[in-house]
Amino acid sequence: MFIEVVKSKIHRVTVTEANLDYIGSITIDEDLMDAANIIANEKVSIVDNNNGERFDTYVIKGERGSGVICLNGAAARKVQKGDIVIIMSYALMEFEEAKGFKPSVIFPDTKTNKIINL
Repeated sequence: MFIEVVKSKIHRVTVTEANLDYIGSITIDEDLMDAANIIANEKVSIVDNNNGERFDTYVIKGERGSGVICLNGAAARKVQKGDIVIIMSYALMEFEEAKGFKPSVIFPDTKTNKIINL
């Protein structure tokens, strides 16, 4: 039996942009992606702590070291610049494997979106 578990989590990061005119997705600083073990085009779930919105999209690499967290396209309507969000990705794995799996979780500074732990 396979179950879906949290694979990666960027916990409490600040939205720096919301670009309604882009095709879609979330742009994430590549440093944050690497630290959280998230890759380009990976499906992610977004939770907005300010307004309670929850939605899924996919990841686009943002400029390394920029701190960018930009919601694009229709997702831009669900957030505002300055909102605090949680970004999560999931993986399917065997039940027994999942029992011992440890997700990659990072806690960026919410003022700069820079990594403060690894």
